[in-house]
Parts: sequence; structure tokens; C-alpha cells
Amino acid sequence: MIYGYARVSTTHQRIARQITNILAVYPNATIIREFYTGTTQNRPHWEKFLTQVTKGDTIVFDSVSRMARNSEEGFKDYKTLYESGINLVFLNEPLINSSVLDATKSKLLNVKIETGNAAVDSFFKGNIELINNFILAIAEEQIKAAFDQAEKEVTDLHSRISQGIREAKKNGTQIGLTKGTTLVTSKSIECKEIIKKHAADFGGTLNDTEVMTLCKISRNSYYKYKRELKSQTA
Repeated sequence: MIYGYARVSTTHQRIARQITNILAVYPNATIIREFYTGTTQNRPHWEKFLTQVTKGDTIVFDSVSRMARNSEEGFKDYKTLYESGINLVFLNEPLINSSVLDATKSKLLNVKIETGNAAVDSFFKGNIELINNFILAIAEEQIKAAFDQAEKEVTDLHSRISQGIREAKKNGTQIGLTKGTTLVTSKSIECKEIIKKHAADFGGTLNDTEVMTLCKISRNSYYKYKRELKSQTA
């Protein structure tokens, strides 16, 4: 059975984008939707789902940040599910898909050396185990690093959004729709940060289409944000 898990943690996030991305690759996936906010720590759909998923099932996530609320929780869930025989797929971070870990394990040294000397045989066996354990430790560290990075990016983004809103208020910009003022929302602040960092017009390396895809916004919104950014630097 293939499942897709989609989660949002704020009212500004749109769960539809995650679902669309998952179904684009796995059209037959059964979607599990989770709506959770900072005031609601429990994830009832996820917790119930964990009791139902079985060995051989596949769970697809749009990104690693959607699996859990923090790095420690995500890495713990990853290991528990993987050890239970569940296939894990992360569309935006394919290098930590469980299939990659499976491939790493398949390449571990599986050599039995028998020299007739018990001490020598024990020495070789011990060193082979050390090498294999080291390889697995590196693979697990890569997975943990992905969760750490996702948590950092979310934390940094929330910080930039909060700072942007504070600055907007300080400068007299109306937060919300008011005639004659610029609409400032957490989404617009988030996208403008991405545009400034990645768009070629601002010294980045991505073209407009690539940045639009990264922001997950319409063409009109993208060019509107670009105009506003350029007017601020004019």
C-alpha cells in the first residue's frame, strides 16, 4: 500500500501543494492529511496511521520537514518505520529515501576469512564489523543531518518572517488589505526572501521559472513581488 502524508503547521500554509506533488509521482497514493498548529501538539492522524501501516507499505512525503515537528522526533520516527520494513520516500530529499539506505546495506562487506588461526580470524572479523558499522553510521548521520537542516530552515524562515512583519509594521506598512498600501503576509515575506536569494535579477543563479517553482506561487504573484523588491532598492 502506498500512502502520502501531508501536514501543515500554520494557517498560511497550503496542504494542497504537498498533495499535488505527491500524487504527481504516486497517483494511486492514499493521502493522510494533518492540520496542526503550535497550540495543538498532538498529531492524531499520524499517531493513528503509525498503528495501521505494515511491513512493505510505502509512505511518501513532499519533504523531510513534513514528517515531523523537529529533528529528534523525525529521526526517531524514520528509524522506527525503517526497522519495521516500511519504505520511506522524500520527494525533495531523495538521498535519504529508505531505498538508498537499503542500497548502502547491500554493499557492506560480507567476507568470511578462515586462516585456521583463531586469533587472526577474530582480528579480521572484528575489523570487517568495524568497517561495516562505520559505513552504516555515516549513512545514518546523513539522514540525521537532513532532519537537522530541515528544522534549521524552518526555524530560520519563521524568524525572518517575524522580523519582516515587525519591520513592516515599524515602517508603517499595513499588514493586510488596505487601499493604497502594500499587502504584507507571511507568504509574501517568505517568497521575497527566496527571490532575493535565488533569482538571477538579484544575483542568484536561478531563472524566473525555477524561482516560481521554488516559491510555489503564481506567475502574477511572482512578478508582483519582484516589482515590489525592485522598488524598495531603487
